[in-house]
Amino acid sequence: MLEEGKPAREVAELIGVTIRSVYRWQEHQKNPPKKSERPPGRPSRLKKEQLEQLEQELLLGAYAHGYAEDYWTLERIGHVIWELFRIRYVPSGVWHVMERMGWSSQKVQRLAIQRDEEAIVAWKRKVWPRIKKVA
Repeated sequence: MLEEGKPAREVAELIGVTIRSVYRWQEHQKNPPKKSERPPGRPSRLKKEQLEQLEQELLLGAYAHGYAEDYWTLERIGHVIWELFRIRYVPSGVWHVMERMGWSSQKVQRLAIQRDEEAIVAWKRKVWPRIKKVA
């Protein structure tokens, strides 16, 4: 509307905003704000090369870092980060680092040694329908 030659006051009344908003839009049109070079938020304390090194260390497994069982927890990963780079992270910060690396949380599924898949299937097919509550 401003480009068509209508005054700012008339444009403001037609749209239902203050005249100051119209002037601000007009100024924004003439001089758009510069975009930031970096993404918003605090920069990561770990550099890209350090993230790559951390990933290689994690792929070696927890045994390679002296743990009795071969799984990673946020606390263990935080300890490895400290040992490698002397940068301290709380577990929630480690979570964000892992997310940035493209890793996800996975819980080990524990199954009994004596588990019999065939017996389970048979039970689900024959016994469960008999004892299941009828809706």
